[in-house]
Amino acid sequence: MSDLSPSGDPFRHHPELSALIRPASESFFRTMEPADLDATMAEQGQGPEWRYTDAVREEMRHAALAGHRGRDLWVFAYGSLMWDPGIEFAEVRQAHVAGHCRKMCLVDRSGARGSEARPGLMAGLDRGGSCHGLVFRIAAEKVEVESEVVWRREMIAPCYRAVFIPVHTAQGVVEALAFEADNSTDMIETDLCYDLQVRYLATGQGMLGTSMEYVDNLLGHFETLGIEDAPLARLAADARRYRAEHPSEVPA
Repeated sequence: MSDLSPSGDPFRHHPELSALIRPASESFFRTMEPADLDATMAEQGQGPEWRYTDAVREEMRHAALAGHRGRDLWVFAYGSLMWDPGIEFAEVRQAHVAGHCRKMCLVDRSGARGSEARPGLMAGLDRGGSCHGLVFRIAAEKVEVESEVVWRREMIAPCYRAVFIPVHTAQGVVEALAFEADNSTDMIETDLCYDLQVRYLATGQGMLGTSMEYVDNLLGHFETLGIEDAPLARLAADARRYRAEHPSEVPA
């Protein structure tokens, strides 16, 4: 049942996040249709097979949500969903997942935050280890609409698979939808060497901005929430050093 009480402020657990999370109405992803990106992708040399068809994506969504209908839906966020979820949510909590870790393994050569000439780098959710993030609750009566928004964004192209995992919060454990890195796809490179991680992060740029902006947003959220991610902070520092030493490669 949805939380309709006076205490139903989505930010009641973390009021500091209200200024950091972009409202759904202002999100590019709210109304984005995969077909809208076809022309841009064609300019990058990508054919129509770059993405799932609408029919296939919807079939995947319905299959993943089978057995989870009629109740609120929790969605785990570990990357850009943390600050730009694009959905109307009833509640947000700080969260921790065991058995999955945030890894800089999503290599973008398709135009979002990178290109074929200068690939970009973003986070994926890989198996093993643990991960801090946020979890959003979608009210039951909004699940059909909001889950479709999430699927258009996260399952636009082959790189993730939808899974349900236990997520720990200060208010209790919830079962949440998460988008796990699919190691069988071309965009996921969990064995990418450190030097390439640094370069891709330092130089990647696309229609959504730079890879550097992406990781800075991520670290900014961690600072607000008191989350420490030393490996990611080190990677960001090395990427900034790379940008200083190779100014000709830095996006304008």
